[in-house]
Amino acid sequence: MKFKARIEVSLKPGHSDPEGEMTARSLRELNYPVEKVNVSKVYTAILEAESRAEAEKMVDEICRRLLANPTKDDYKFEIEELK
Repeated sequence: MKFKARIEVSLKPGHSDPEGEMTARSLRELNYPVEKVNVSKVYTAILEAESRAEAEKMVDEICRRLLANPTKDDYKFEIEELK
């Protein structure tokens, strides 16, 4: 079965986000009333798995092994079956 995973990786609270800070500053300079901006990365992956549970296990492993640094990153994902 084919599945589509949408994975979002973001910084844990308390970690510096220079890109988000710069973006917020730039938006304020453009007169937008922005207080704070946080930057996240979003990945979309199409994968083969025997079941939704196997796909979830695989995506969690992908996040832990490659996409997210457990020291500074949080991650979440959604999985949908493709027809």
